Amino acid sequence: MTELAVDTRGLRKTYRRRGGGSVGVEGLDLRVPVGGVHGFLGPNGSGKTTTIRMLLGLIRPDAGTMQIFGHDVPAQLPAVIGRVGAIVESPKFFPTFTARRNLELLAGAIGAPREKVSEVLAATALSDRSRDRYKTYSLGMKQRLAIAATLLKSPDLLIFDEPTNGLDPGGIREVRDTMRRLAAEGRTVLVSSHILAEVQQVADTVSIIGRGRLLAEGKVADVINQRGGGAVRVGVADPARAEQILSAAGLRVRSEAGSLRVRGAEDPAHITELLAAQGLYVNELSPERMDLERVFLDLTTGEGLEGPTSGRHAGRPPGPRSGSGEQS
Repeated sequence: MTELAVDTRGLRKTYRRRGGGSVGVEGLDLRVPVGGVHGFLGPNGSGKTTTIRMLLGLIRPDAGTMQIFGHDVPAQLPAVIGRVGAIVESPKFFPTFTARRNLELLAGAIGAPREKVSEVLAATALSDRSRDRYKTYSLGMKQRLAIAATLLKSPDLLIFDEPTNGLDPGGIREVRDTMRRLAAEGRTVLVSSHILAEVQQVADTVSIIGRGRLLAEGKVADVINQRGGGAVRVGVADPARAEQILSAAGLRVRSEAGSLRVRGAEDPAHITELLAAQGLYVNELSPERMDLERVFLDLTTGEGLEGPTSGRHAGRPPGPRSGSGEQS
């Protein structure tokens, strides 16, 4: 049996709000294997932050069990918290102090050895800028300094909640490279995000959730392959009529951005035959390449969930919101 860094069973959290309760997490089974980067994925409002806050003992679940490295939490959290580093909200540093001085003060406060500061600066590729004041740092560098702060106590599990929010492409790449380096050292990195295309580039395993429920989990390649195959993009002059013809033939059809996405045809040529028989001729017929974002859209079709964003400037998908705003 694979050793787990995080293991939740039947996890549930409901928020009280005016007019009735709002479910933040609904019977969630989350399994994060030891080692590597695990993507905890879903749109804003799907329950990612709520789950993380429960794991860290910041809020209590209504039902279910949680374990970190085999320790029940929150009951045994004091025994394991030293092995966990987390960034859930933007950390506070002194803006006029250097990065090194900020970390030295923090190391003294938590009892970490002073020499650890140079080590974590190197681990996050900040050694050359460690004498610069924090206020001169870019957003990406500030996020890497936050990661450096979590490394002062040498954690085995690192939990990052939306670490690339607000970053430009350069900053996203810097944080992504830092997570890969940490995983290469043998640590477990649990990263939550709604930017699925970005996490696909760094994660070894994933859990995809929607409305507080688990939709898919496993190795990234396995999750994609399990949902892949058989999808064909079809372009035709009259999409509405083509959709009726293909649906009547028993194929699964969805209209997307002026074209059709068709599943269920063993041979794409069968699609052209069906349409040509009715006087419609395709101008595009291409097998679809699956990715995590496409998988998510497949999983949530018909559930009223919008898809996740594929980039930093994409809109926020709607989802159930808690009264306290913590349900992301």
